[in-house]
Amino acid sequence: MENNNDNYKPQQNIVPFLPNGDFYYAKAQTCMDRGDFPKAAKYLKRAVELSPDDAMIFLQYAIVELELGNTENARSLLLVANDLEANNPEVLLFLAETSAGLGMLEEALYYAELYIEVDQSGEYFDEANEIIDFVTSMLGKLPRTEDAGNKVLSREQERARQLMESGEHEQAIEIFENIIAENPNFWSAYNNLALSYFYQGENEQARALLHEVLLGNYGNIHALCNMAIIAYYEKDEKELDLLEETLVKLHPYNFEHRFKLGATLALIGCYEEAFKWLKSLYVKGYSGDAGFYFWLSHSAFFAGDEKFSRMIWNLLLEIDPTKEGFEPWTHAEFENDTILNDEEYIVGKLQHEYRSERLFGLYLLTKTPFKQDILANPAIISVDDYSPMEKIFLALSLGHDFEDDASLQPMLRAIEVAEILYIQVESMEIEDTFQFQMWFMICEAAFEKGYKFKNPVALAAAVEFMYKSSRMKITKKEVAELYEISTPTLTKYIDELMQFLPIFDS
Repeated sequence: MENNNDNYKPQQNIVPFLPNGDFYYAKAQTCMDRGDFPKAAKYLKRAVELSPDDAMIFLQYAIVELELGNTENARSLLLVANDLEANNPEVLLFLAETSAGLGMLEEALYYAELYIEVDQSGEYFDEANEIIDFVTSMLGKLPRTEDAGNKVLSREQERARQLMESGEHEQAIEIFENIIAENPNFWSAYNNLALSYFYQGENEQARALLHEVLLGNYGNIHALCNMAIIAYYEKDEKELDLLEETLVKLHPYNFEHRFKLGATLALIGCYEEAFKWLKSLYVKGYSGDAGFYFWLSHSAFFAGDEKFSRMIWNLLLEIDPTKEGFEPWTHAEFENDTILNDEEYIVGKLQHEYRSERLFGLYLLTKTPFKQDILANPAIISVDDYSPMEKIFLALSLGHDFEDDASLQPMLRAIEVAEILYIQVESMEIEDTFQFQMWFMICEAAFEKGYKFKNPVALAAAVEFMYKSSRMKITKKEVAELYEISTPTLTKYIDELMQFLPIFDS
């Protein structure tokens, strides 16, 4: 069929542009040239997704992560690069450096020696020898816990440990159990398997595995520390006291052991001993992950070195900004607050059968000095069972910022009401909690009906009047003046909130 339209032009073939890993790698290089490493990391993350078999992209991504201070993630990327292109000299050297920086001395020694074996006249020969000299001096005459033949096991265990830390406990358990089945004396796998079971809430199974480690490898520091961690979270004071007596007598030389011991001692409250071990790593140039700086700052603060603690905390926030709000000095700020210092009360609220009580518990979690302890205990908060509202409250307690999300503004204003009420009580005692419980009960019903929570100040005034007027003689005028609003405005918001009280349910 002919087309008689003179303006008709045949349609050209359109070739779609599909960016590949090289495309994003080139964009990352441009960002690196400008010194914009955070943006380079984003491009490289996309590059490795599109080119998962390119070892050099993984290597470059690892180098950028090192620039950003993400040593542990850098090492994980280097392990992938080494799997893709075995014994690449540059990858081996970076593996040696990152392993040393994380205190994994035997791993560092292995990769540095392998580098020299692979590339005896290589560009980084001197650097490799320096790593060997440094690691050898730190290890002294200690026997190797693993020989070169076990490095494959170490890499497999590293993969399982990453799964465990990301919450994939079932997959991690399967890998650890396979390692143990084939290598019954690989004690570090037992320790990690015990932690996986602990995170699953199977404490007895975890404890049994740790006892098995100590029977086969008496004095294993990781097993002793893990037993102390479990005793701490189970509030088994008798067992914890016995373990504490043992832990404070230990004198490890291995960097990894010092970190584990120091962090454990900080967790259970032995701050001076913890500070001694963690600071010894710091002064020797150890550059660990966020966990290292977290516990170093906490132990320093409670050991009396506040200036050093604040300096380390600033370093931590550069590595992991989400730790804002977990500062050790928050303990001191709330030391006169009865409720915020009552961990058992807060845990009771978080595990309450009623959602409004759990919402109140999540609000208290944002302020309590026990926030880190509570969040680290897998038996307390069950995120899978939480409603969307509770998950948002939990995210807020973890420091997530939702200011730009318009759909969440009513919820943020509801929390602002609680903040205004908290300012009024100054320090929360048990008699103050009933007002907050009433507010979160109102919140639950109001959220379900799409209430917008406009004017948080007036809402806080309304809550205070509604609560106090049922218990004492108080006038609207008095409350309105306290909150600097008019009496008609107060009356308006009282009327709005009354519909959400249970007595008005139809």
